[in-house]
Amino acid sequence: MKGKLSLVIPILNEEKNIIPLTKKIIQNLKKIKYEIIFVDDSSIDNSQIKLKALKKKYKFFRPILRNKKKDLTQSCFDGIRRSKFENILVMDGDLQHDPKYIKKMYKTYKKYDLDIVIGSRKLLSGKNQGLSELRRFTSIILIYFFRIFKIKTNDPMSGFFIFKKEIYYKNKNFFFGKGFKILADFLINSKQILKTRDITIDFNRRYNSESKMSLRVLFILIQFYLLSLLKKFFN
Repeated sequence: MKGKLSLVIPILNEEKNIIPLTKKIIQNLKKIKYEIIFVDDSSIDNSQIKLKALKKKYKFFRPILRNKKKDLTQSCFDGIRRSKFENILVMDGDLQHDPKYIKKMYKTYKKYDLDIVIGSRKLLSGKNQGLSELRRFTSIILIYFFRIFKIKTNDPMSGFFIFKKEIYYKNKNFFFGKGFKILADFLINSKQILKTRDITIDFNRRYNSESKMSLRVLFILIQFYLLSLLKKFFN
């Protein structure tokens, strides 16, 4: 399977996960031309030291060291703007997203000429999939609201997805552009109808890091996304 893919991986204080994740990506993407863009959001551990060392070792390794206000979404946007390929994959840097699924996601994406392929967690199965009950409950609420408004995915808050870079450039002025979940932003605020498909994944437990999500952030996200869905529907 031939193809070209830019992997955008936003991180904050993930020094213990950078090398293991990089090795897993290399092992699983043998037939795809790719670049790895870790976007470090001003980590205070040794993440940046490890990123600089890997940059010297691998030509496909192109880290971005941000010194702006911390924001996961803006970190992703910085990575998208710096990417050189037209197909982008966003994933977390804490090993919760297993690179073994990337090939299947990319194959589906190309075969059906989709706009977005989503690595979808089994949120409706009753299993927490490595999430707190609060985050799982929040995601389930959004799933049902997305269904009401005919946006098809079982995991609108997934951080693991492939998409066409043109979606960002065509719609960047319409995105909320803050917080933690850019997929929902893309699905709600893109002006064109997006062709999407889910690939079911097992979501690993979190390794060597803590969640950046808080109750306050979850409340802001739910409020914004639900209001955006209602606005889109009535317009």
